[in-house]
Amino acid sequence: MAAERKRMIGQILLARGRLTAAQLDEALARAEESERRLGEILIGLGFITEDDLLEALGEQFGLPFLKTLSPETVDRALVARVPRNFAQSFRVIPVRREGDAVSVATADPLNTQPLDDLALLLECETRTVLARSADITNVINTVYAHAEDAAEELIEDMGAEREEGGEKVFDLSEQAAEDLMDIDDKAPVIKLINLMIFQAAQSRASDIHIEPYEKDLKIRFRIDGVLHNTLSPPKRYQSAIISRVKIMSNMNIAERRLPQDGRIKIKMPDREIDLRVSTIPIVHGERVVMRLLDRGATVYGLEELGFSPERLQAFNRIIKVSHGILLVTGPTGSGKSTTLYGALSRINTEDKNILTIEDPVEYQISGIGQIQVKPRINLTFASGLRHILRQDPDVIMVGEIRDLETAEIAIQASLTGHLVFSTLHTNDAAGAVTRLIDMGVEPFLVSSSVIAILAQRLVRLICPRCAEEYEPPAESLREIGLDPAALPGGKVRRGRGCEHCMGTGYFGRSGIFELLFVDDDIRQLILDRIASNVIKRRAVEKGMLTLRADGARKVALGQTTIEEVLRITQEEVLEV
Repeated sequence: MAAERKRMIGQILLARGRLTAAQLDEALARAEESERRLGEILIGLGFITEDDLLEALGEQFGLPFLKTLSPETVDRALVARVPRNFAQSFRVIPVRREGDAVSVATADPLNTQPLDDLALLLECETRTVLARSADITNVINTVYAHAEDAAEELIEDMGAEREEGGEKVFDLSEQAAEDLMDIDDKAPVIKLINLMIFQAAQSRASDIHIEPYEKDLKIRFRIDGVLHNTLSPPKRYQSAIISRVKIMSNMNIAERRLPQDGRIKIKMPDREIDLRVSTIPIVHGERVVMRLLDRGATVYGLEELGFSPERLQAFNRIIKVSHGILLVTGPTGSGKSTTLYGALSRINTEDKNILTIEDPVEYQISGIGQIQVKPRINLTFASGLRHILRQDPDVIMVGEIRDLETAEIAIQASLTGHLVFSTLHTNDAAGAVTRLIDMGVEPFLVSSSVIAILAQRLVRLICPRCAEEYEPPAESLREIGLDPAALPGGKVRRGRGCEHCMGTGYFGRSGIFELLFVDDDIRQLILDRIASNVIKRRAVEKGMLTLRADGARKVALGQTTIEEVLRITQEEVLEV
């Protein structure tokens, strides 16, 4: 029965032109090996979108698909009759009463039990409608939580306490692994920290910054690579707030003179998140930065990262070779690990033994052995890599090449028949060659082991809800290297700014890439110790697109803006 249902969905998607026969066959093969449904697998592979799946399910079951579901469109009196935990657990929400029945939104019509339970709770017949999972979660969080308003009110309450002359002792002894929404009986500082983390997760933030200054305390979120001011709690609560974070992350709250690192595991209503926490002492107190890692996040397929079709085809060829080193370069937060995880997932088959050593293990992939670096017990990249080689690996991923010892072991592994993936912090692809040689690696080892270098950055994408066309100045087009004749109507797109994108005009990010193949010409330049800018020029002459040129391609396609590409690739302007 399950197989028939899977094939039925597949046939509907084929008929709608959303899927090819080859893609369906690949997804069905994976479905046989896992407990995941076909729709989940198709979305995970990047073959279809959630909208495609919901439209197909709507056709299969004869259900309407609500393409717009917002907190304003639901009947809050009906929602109040449904327990919050029930709605969160099953991701269902009553929308409105229609005659004697209530329409109930779900993204999973195959899970009928909660829909039956809702009929009992609401004491009436229910009619199922389909909606995006993210839209349902947004409605649940907004209607039940009012997280942002609650945080602002909480800060006002905290400020009012002193004015009333009341003193309050904060309970800072609770464990971190708790449901952030169950905050009714918590002390104000605990409430604030919970709400701060909840807001950050809902805002797609990658980092939370708690920054003490002389007269105030700021909390900022990094969203799509850019910091945004969010909350400003009273300065007098600074010590309690930072102590609470340090207790949650198992740090020494009495130590305020030295930097510390810690971790927090957080249970959200719909997923679990790991936070890497760092504190450093500064003039006005301790500065805290928390990096959010979604434990339930799926690994992106290579098709979802932003590669052009030609570059994706070339990258796929590289990751399937038998031996050599593939380096991915770029600054912190440029998506290097995501790209390597996507590559590992693509080649992860039963006939390969794939091992990684990382700091930290950001995503867990079934079928791959992943090692966490632990310097305290001398489990470093170099020592871990040396032991990995005794495990008969086919493919090895080294989280980062930081020193000569790690570089030499990785090179020897590639020369003895292993495919090695790793990262480096350099501005462009050619700079990776110089970095390895500066570490002390001999040029002949670099030229004989490195097969390709991929430099990458993340550019913000134009918000789809407020995008507009405009005619850019000729000077901007020249600076980015675009020919006005190549643009449809001579226009490009930008975002006006709306509530959806927090007024920025951007929502989400995608990669731009610079892929350098180490062929015979490039290999000779490396052997001759030629400067990286010369290597880059030769690669461009042979057809390599620079980061800026790839960004310009995305501008022409209407995916990002000229200003964003110039901001991200400004180092190219500084090249001599």
